[in-house]
Amino acid sequence: MFDFSVPVDRHGTWCTQWDYVADRFGAADLLPFTISDMDFPAAPCILEALQKRLAHGVLGYSRWKNDDFLSAVAHWYQLRFGSAIDPESVVYGPSVIYMVAQLIRQWSQPGDGVLIHTPAYDAFYKAIEGNQRQVLSAPLQKTADGWRCNMAELEALLARPECKVMLLCSPHNPTGKVWTRAELELMADLCERHGVRVISDEIHMDMVWGKNRHIPWGDVGRGCWALFTSGSKSFNIPALTGAYGLINNADDRQQYLQVLKGQDGLSSPAVLAIVAHVAAYREGEPWLDALRDYLQSNLQFVADRLNQAFPELNWQPPQSTYLAWIDLRPLGLDDRALQTVLIEEQKVAIMPGYTYGPEGNGFVRLNAGCPRVKLEAGVERLINGIRSLKSL
Repeated sequence: MFDFSVPVDRHGTWCTQWDYVADRFGAADLLPFTISDMDFPAAPCILEALQKRLAHGVLGYSRWKNDDFLSAVAHWYQLRFGSAIDPESVVYGPSVIYMVAQLIRQWSQPGDGVLIHTPAYDAFYKAIEGNQRQVLSAPLQKTADGWRCNMAELEALLARPECKVMLLCSPHNPTGKVWTRAELELMADLCERHGVRVISDEIHMDMVWGKNRHIPWGDVGRGCWALFTSGSKSFNIPALTGAYGLINNADDRQQYLQVLKGQDGLSSPAVLAIVAHVAAYREGEPWLDALRDYLQSNLQFVADRLNQAFPELNWQPPQSTYLAWIDLRPLGLDDRALQTVLIEEQKVAIMPGYTYGPEGNGFVRLNAGCPRVKLEAGVERLINGIRSLKSL
């Protein structure tokens, strides 16, 4: 029913990944596997809903707090996760990171600590440090069975008096770790014990593979918490802007909404984002399931081809996300030398692991959310770049 193999030329569309690759990598003529959007058109049901709304012709001020949007969100959570949510706890914002930053300001003071699991999405560091808070790093540990959090070390950080917020990434970017219910419940207990509030970024919640299951924080959370997410990753609509979430405490919720409207002047949402979310959550499941199959096949291709070229890597697809977090440490490469070779010789842009903190040294993050023909070219360039560097 859906064909994800046909490339779409995104040049000339003000596209961050393609048109502005030079901003980060210093060269414009690169094949990009960078920022986490996908090279696929949005689901047909979304495009049809947008076209219908545009045909109406009036694009005036609107509201997000309407039955169509709230019931669509509740429907999606019940359908995909078996979770019941209270529509009264729902809040809205222009992006997940805006909402994260707003709650960091609301729940802490300059100089306070915000705990994150590292390596971490680079926007987390910016949201914390840009608001004059300090990063408290809880490094994840790579084991034969996947990524693990040392809960004793985590509790020691949570117990520090300056630690006011734990910013959780669930599923985790960049490692792709899916938190188990036992891990989430233990973290919820520890945060409650030490009076630490929780912000859970769950924007990759729909991209969980195999037998792994995403468990929303709302199913385990206690104390004061917030869950923020969006359909933007799952349905490839980030340019529409728009995110939403749950804040369980009514006073916290009202304070957030008051700042959103009164201080920041964000009283009217991007109406096309509302339209897109309703269509996605009511009609988009078949498209998403087909996309998920395609992405899993892409990730398996990356594993097969890399391990064929370099058996010592034994790289396995992640538990979630379409972002291949590739551990190149067994090859003993210099990270920055590899980037130079990839950019200057292979003409490919792949995110260096050190973008996500010092725990990312020795890794690269390759975006596999693209037609296979592009992915094949990118993986070959990565392999050729590694071989070129190893031959020096």
